[in-house]
Amino acid sequence: MCGICGITGSSNKDTIRRMVSALKHRGPDDSGVYADDNVQLGMTRLAILDISPAGHQPMSNDNNTVYIVYNGELYNFKEQRQILEKKGISFRSHSDTEVVLKMYEEYGHEFLSKMRGMFALAIYDKRKGKNELLLARDPFGIKPLLYSQSNKSFIFASELKALLADSELKKNPDFNALAMLLVKGSIPQPRTMISNVFMLLPGHSLTYIDGKIKINRYWDFNKIILKRYDDCSYDEIQQQAASVIRESVISHMVSDVPVGAFLSGGVDSSLIVALMAKYAGGNINTFSVGFESESSAIDETNEAGKIAAILGTNHKRIQVSGIDVKNRIRHFIKSLDQPSVDGLNTYLISMAASKYTKVSISGTGGDELFMGYPWFKQMIMESGNNENNFAIRYSQKFRIFGGDETLKLINNSIMQDVSLGELFCTNANQADELSASNIVNRLSVLCLRSYTQNQLLRDIDAVSMAHSLEIRVPFLDTEVLNLSLSLPSYAKINSDTSSINPYTALYSDTGAKKILIDINNNLLKMNNISNQPKRGFNLPIKEWLLGELKDVYEEALSEKSVRTRGVFDFGVVNRIKEDFKVNKISYVKPWLLFVTEMWLRENLDN
Repeated sequence: MCGICGITGSSNKDTIRRMVSALKHRGPDDSGVYADDNVQLGMTRLAILDISPAGHQPMSNDNNTVYIVYNGELYNFKEQRQILEKKGISFRSHSDTEVVLKMYEEYGHEFLSKMRGMFALAIYDKRKGKNELLLARDPFGIKPLLYSQSNKSFIFASELKALLADSELKKNPDFNALAMLLVKGSIPQPRTMISNVFMLLPGHSLTYIDGKIKINRYWDFNKIILKRYDDCSYDEIQQQAASVIRESVISHMVSDVPVGAFLSGGVDSSLIVALMAKYAGGNINTFSVGFESESSAIDETNEAGKIAAILGTNHKRIQVSGIDVKNRIRHFIKSLDQPSVDGLNTYLISMAASKYTKVSISGTGGDELFMGYPWFKQMIMESGNNENNFAIRYSQKFRIFGGDETLKLINNSIMQDVSLGELFCTNANQADELSASNIVNRLSVLCLRSYTQNQLLRDIDAVSMAHSLEIRVPFLDTEVLNLSLSLPSYAKINSDTSSINPYTALYSDTGAKKILIDINNNLLKMNNISNQPKRGFNLPIKEWLLGELKDVYEEALSEKSVRTRGVFDFGVVNRIKEDFKVNKISYVKPWLLFVTEMWLRENLDN
């Protein structure tokens, strides 16, 4: 795993080195720069596959006409290498980066459709004098890639902080992005908090030639060829599903360094760890988080410890106190590539896991693909699939600030730059990429193209790489996705629309994740998982804001601070603070305002 960056032109050689320095946390093992009169490329490397110097980047082809910087893991690299070797193509290393480079040389832009993995990459092609720069991002958006264009240059990087190392980049906030952040808790891609800085969308590539950008979609949900299970019994379907998930987990374990796993004791992480332990003989490190608090927030360590004992893993329970959070709060917020309401849980467990491993596997994606989130069941209960406002109503299931409150919160002086209603509807409808499918698959893709890509995956990458830790997500694999979309709906959720509370109901009542639970029961020889409700991961943030974080929280949202920033109306901010103090509202609104102000300080003011 790496941090990558680049800039066109040769006017300022120091810029690329500042960009590389800003990405050092993403790759402490090695760094490199390539520069000519047209392009400068940089990278920092976290060595995981072929940890020898042969994996150094930027990497060139045999005659130095094509260069690559690559952040990711190609899980089918052995298969693709064998195909190329049969064509007489030789290799100098054992890294997947060289396989990607050779695939590009052999197939041109079509190589992207043959890649199975998580990645963000840039390829500079000098052949035939075209000086083409190609950028691409994996189908799910697991790995980030941002870019910006000005009259002088085109610039890209794995993180915003590397782009900000370019003194020519203007740090003007995008107030439409800010408004959507307040509503959704994250910024919908391709927008970022900075005007004229964009995130390349998942499954897209970008070519830059002679000052012109062309964006192409190389991967599409609607082009997936689904499997047919019409003639299969449920037992046969379950066996095939277990086989596909097992193969994905095993491929995600390929590494030249030890691989660990996050273990919460829930359905997804338990299944992942059970498959890992079966493949590795139990000799893996697992990690869970607990808190020194009397809060009702969930402490996942008891359930995780039980699963770890059954599987015989080397389990590490990480205990977190409010003082720990206070000491790390600035680093956490600075590590966020964009402000977010989420991410602290992953930051804390990544900080602990990074002391033992460079790679950890996560169960992220299981909820999206197998109907784990309670709002999926709520949508099924409330209506059919064909209503015109289906995507908008889905998007309304998770809002922090309402539209009217958001408009009051943002200062009148900048409100002219905000078109909130249009933005909300546009983003919701753009995420509805399987609108013609059945309601279950439609909901999965709506979630993947909104909450998952805009918040969950973006935060996971940023806060884990802040600790030089690579997180892999076997559920978010194109083969597992194909399985999920091909399955009959009853294997993922009960379509019964009878009235239950999906937020407190047991898995056995909702039918959510049925096939994952059944596979889990077979592996763990446990039958009680279905008798649990879906459990979110809640931190005792309320107690921290009123306790250990009180001073920094109060200062960040003080009248002086808010009026100096000039973004929020202090009267509205103060009312939110007072409502939180007397327990009229939850911590979520004040927490998001606090994180946003601190993020602006750490990333734009400094």
